[in-house]
Amino acid sequence: MRAGGRRAAIAWCLYDWANSAFPTVVSTFVIAAYFTRAVAESPEKGQSQWAWAMALAGLAVAVLAPVLGGLADRVGPRKPWLAGFTLLAAAASAGLWVVRPDAASVLPALVLVAVGSIGFEMALVFYNAMLPEVAATDRMGRLSGWAWGLGYAGGLTCLLIALFGLVRGEPPPFGLDPAAAESVRATGFLVAAWMLAFAVPLFLWVPDRGRVAPEAVPGWRRILRLLRQRPDVTRFLVARLLYTDGLNTLFAFGGIYAAGTFDMTVQTVMAFGIAMNVAAGLGAAAFAWVDDWLGSRRTVTLGLMGMMTFGAILLVISGKVWFWVFALPLGIFFGPVQAASRTLLARLAPPESRAELYGLYALSGKITAFAGPAVLGWVTAWTASQRAGMATILLFLGGGLWVLWRTPLTEKHG
Repeated sequence: MRAGGRRAAIAWCLYDWANSAFPTVVSTFVIAAYFTRAVAESPEKGQSQWAWAMALAGLAVAVLAPVLGGLADRVGPRKPWLAGFTLLAAAASAGLWVVRPDAASVLPALVLVAVGSIGFEMALVFYNAMLPEVAATDRMGRLSGWAWGLGYAGGLTCLLIALFGLVRGEPPPFGLDPAAAESVRATGFLVAAWMLAFAVPLFLWVPDRGRVAPEAVPGWRRILRLLRQRPDVTRFLVARLLYTDGLNTLFAFGGIYAAGTFDMTVQTVMAFGIAMNVAAGLGAAAFAWVDDWLGSRRTVTLGLMGMMTFGAILLVISGKVWFWVFALPLGIFFGPVQAASRTLLARLAPPESRAELYGLYALSGKITAFAGPAVLGWVTAWTASQRAGMATILLFLGGGLWVLWRTPLTEKHG
């Protein structure tokens, strides 16, 4: 372990538990569904408006993350940046209380969710860059994987509390009025409190870099020069761009595929989503040992190969039972790909440019996020087949795997 010892490592992992409440409760399950069904004029228009808000937030992150990450590298401490963006995400979540179930709340809802998403994503830039501060090189895979698994568990725990403690509470707690959707709107307060409470240990116990003499303010010219100097990192980021497009598309359309092709009900699809998150969390924690043993690139490779194998099987089988049999093992490989990707960059990045490169890492996950859904939608429309459309995900996963495997990397691990 590095400075701070085991206590610092646990506190760092706990931040994953803290921040996962936002994407799970706000971006995916509760607030997103509430907006499309009760706030927007229609579910179709609500889905479109939500997508545009997320796209604009993603664009903001893609532009800001490398520059602000570089600025943090030049100045020194990362905790102030992490604290600021964590507070931004929490404040936006709490602000969702003003989003009433009528069309007049559409704009406030979209602004708050977009601002919260920016805070969430930008906080990850500085959080990820702190990994080498709390774990030695031969233990970074374990810590990253355990934290990722803890993140899945934290998000699901907060979701269950939101659903059964607030949304479906009988009688409604705290005198909340279900007719005014107060039980749903109050989940924003829950997310804010959850993020702030469980983030505190990181700020108390995780060491941070000292202040350094500021250099020239970083910009895109310096970032491009850095990429030219480190072609290995550049090619890894390209590989991640491709397979992350595949992962994100699979997250977005897996439930739609299950409902349409296998005739699953909404309740079954939600149960499937929860089961997949559990599988991904367990996979991230279990493969954490593999990351330190075989190395991060091999772990990502194994994860992508596993996803492609089970994904191909799911394209040809029929029957709900077989869908569950092969879909859950596929979920096991989600977490390892994500956690080991984070570790791989930590092992490649020079100490003086970690936050800057994690900014580019955030960019690589956002800048072409439209590509996977666009290709899937076009192929589905052209072939009139959900199976054919979902097959395009394998192309993104395979493309990322091919670029990653052909990239010469000097990776330090146990």
